[in-house]
Amino acid sequence: MKIYCVGGAIRDELLGLPVKDHDWVVVGATPEMLLAQGYKPVGKDFPVFLHPRTQEEYALARTERKTAPGYAGFVFHTDPAVTLEEDLARRDLTINAIARDAEGALADPYGGRRDLAERIFRHVSPAFAEDPVRILRLARFAARFADFSVAPETLALMRDMVAAGEVDALVAERVWQEIARGLMEARPSRMIEVLRDCGALARLLPEVDRLFGVPQPAAHHPEVDTGAHLLLVLDEAAATGQPLAVRFACLLHDLGKGATPPDMLPHHYGHEAASEVLAREVCERFKCPADCRDLALMVAREHGIVHQALVLRAATAVKLVERCDGLRRPERFAALLDACACDFHGREGYAGRAYPQRERLLAVLAAVRGVDAGAIARRLADKSRIPAEVHAARVAAVKTLGLAADTDDTICDT
Repeated sequence: MKIYCVGGAIRDELLGLPVKDHDWVVVGATPEMLLAQGYKPVGKDFPVFLHPRTQEEYALARTERKTAPGYAGFVFHTDPAVTLEEDLARRDLTINAIARDAEGALADPYGGRRDLAERIFRHVSPAFAEDPVRILRLARFAARFADFSVAPETLALMRDMVAAGEVDALVAERVWQEIARGLMEARPSRMIEVLRDCGALARLLPEVDRLFGVPQPAAHHPEVDTGAHLLLVLDEAAATGQPLAVRFACLLHDLGKGATPPDMLPHHYGHEAASEVLAREVCERFKCPADCRDLALMVAREHGIVHQALVLRAATAVKLVERCDGLRRPERFAALLDACACDFHGREGYAGRAYPQRERLLAVLAAVRGVDAGAIARRLADKSRIPAEVHAARVAAVKTLGLAADTDDTICDT
C-alpha cells in the first residue's frame, strides 16, 4: 500500500500558493486494509475513507467508465492493481494530475508541471469529454488563475462537448454551485469569457450571452459593448471584495439590454423592467438562494434610479427606501448601493472615481429610519392616516438634510 497527495494541493504548492485542503489517493490497498487501520468509510459511489486522526479524505485508486449522458453517468472500479498513473488519467487537467509520495517525490505522467510553467489549462485525456462539469470547473479555474490560457485542443474538445449536448444534461443545482464558486474568484470575468468561447454560456446563461455585441449608450459609457461592460462590473465587484449576493446581482443587472429592440439602440430606455423579469427567470432556473435572488431582482429593477440619487426629490428617495424595504433590511439596501457602485465603476476609465450616490442614499436611509413611526401612530386618532403621515414625516426628515434636489426627477439612460 502506498499513499500519495494529489490534485489541487500539489498544484497550489508548485505555484507557491497557500494550500487549504489535501486530497489523498491510496494505491495497492483494499477497503478492508484501511478499515483495519482505523479509517472510517464515507464514500457512497466509490470507497473513500476518513483518516482516523486528521479526518482528511483518502480515496482508493480507481478507474471510471462512462455509462450514460451527463456528469453522473459513470461506473467506478477500484482494485489493488489500479496504478497511480491510471488513477491520475481520469482527472480533468494536467495541472491537477500531479502526485507526491511520502518521501516528497513527484509523479507527473501527463506534463502538469510543464503546463503550470507555461500557464496552460490542458485536458489529461479524451475522457475529459465524458463529464460536462469539467467545462464549468475549467472556467472557474480560469477565474482563479487569470493568467492561464486554454490549450487549443482542450477548447476544441469543450466546443464538441457543447455541440453534443453534454452541457444540457447538467442539473441546475450543480451549475449554480460552480458559477457561484467562480464568481467568488479573483477574476470572475474570465469564467464568463471561457464559457462563452466554448459555447456553453449560450446554453447555460443565454440571457448573459446575448449582451455581447449589444451597444451601450455612447453618451454615458466609453465602451461600446454591454458584454464588455458586464465583465468590468464583475471584476470590480471582485476587486472590492463583495459577497456572493452582490457579485451575482452584478452578473444579472443588465439582462434587459439584450432584449432592447434594434431600432432603439444604442439607447436602452426602461430596460430595468425587462432586466428584473429575466433575472427572475434565471434565479428560478438555477434555484438560487433567496438572498442572492432577492438582491439580484432589486438591483436589476432599481439600479437606474439609484444612479440618479443626486437629482431625486426627497419624496422619490423615500419611496425608493420604502420600496426596497430599507427600514427592515438596511444591510440589503446597502448591498444594493454596493452593486450599483460596481456598475458605475465597471467602465473603462471609471475605476476610482467618486460615487456620491451611495453616501447620499445611505444618509436618506438614516433619516428615514430616524422617524418615530410609533409616536406618529399614537398621536393620530384617525388610524387610516398613519401611512400617509409617516411617509410625510420621512420626506420632511430627508428635506432637512439638504441632500435631495427639490426638482423634477430626471432619469437618464444607464
